[in-house]
Amino acid sequence: MRTKVLMLVVLLSLSAAVMAQSADNGSRKSSRTHDREMRLDDEERGPKNGLNLTDEQKEAMKQSMMAAQKQLQPLRNELGELKARQKTLMTAQEPDTDAINKNIEKMGAVKVEIEKIQAKQRLEMRAQMTDEQRMKLDFHKDRMKRQRESKGMRQDRGRQQNHSMN
Repeated sequence: MRTKVLMLVVLLSLSAAVMAQSADNGSRKSSRTHDREMRLDDEERGPKNGLNLTDEQKEAMKQSMMAAQKQLQPLRNELGELKARQKTLMTAQEPDTDAINKNIEKMGAVKVEIEKIQAKQRLEMRAQMTDEQRMKLDFHKDRMKRQRESKGMRQDRGRQQNHSMN
């Protein structure tokens, strides 16, 4: 009698675990699908489409973006190499503080260069726009920034709660 009850409990536990796991996998998949759909929706109704850009403006912006990307790619590669070097320096048996500091300075210089190129590209894009288009773009950028910040704050609160539980 006890073995039958025990087997029944084990069977119910396993089935509950399998059901919970499959439900969890399904929710992750649907969440990813939902995120992808939201990105597509954002692209369709994002700043470029809401700005009513002319074909000339679109082409000029495309050219500006391509030129900036060509300049940025080698810098991003260099930054990645510097970050890898930093990891190597930091995990050495006997870390060389001077080398670490020099590497940090190099990373900072590359980041500054990246920011300068991005700022120049943004200014070139804005120069192609009318005043109304710039206002719409600024509004959209501010809204997106607020959404990212509030999302980050929610994630930070979740992390803090998880750490306090441990």
